[in-house]
Amino acid sequence: MTSASTLKASRWLSKANLRPTRQRLTLAEALIGDGHHRHVTAESLYENVQHLGNKVSLATVYNTLRVFCDSGLMQEVTVDGSKSYFDTNTHDHPHFYWEDEGRLTDAPADQLKIKELPLAPEGAEISSVDVIIRLRKKTR
Repeated sequence: MTSASTLKASRWLSKANLRPTRQRLTLAEALIGDGHHRHVTAESLYENVQHLGNKVSLATVYNTLRVFCDSGLMQEVTVDGSKSYFDTNTHDHPHFYWEDEGRLTDAPADQLKIKELPLAPEGAEISSVDVIIRLRKKTR
């Protein structure tokens, strides 16, 4: 990693008042060091940092991703009951889930029109709306 990506990671952590521990810096650099948004699973992030020669346990990756989400740096996108992705883009936006590849990408928000939401039941309020458009390769 470069000193520029380390600085970017350190600033990202400080936005959320998180202490820049070695593990947090390592994971933050892998996530946002190049300035591009990422959709990762804990396992894919773990493999990425291992490939780069960094030593971080899978449990630390899970715990750190949870801290990043709780502090507002990332959002968790649950594709089904057992598969979660972590997104560095925290603005509301739709996603494509590529079923054949197990991959999550951003969908163009300007092409999505939600005219109206149903009223929440009595005593409840809508806290968020997640739009995941599932895709698969066409069959002939």
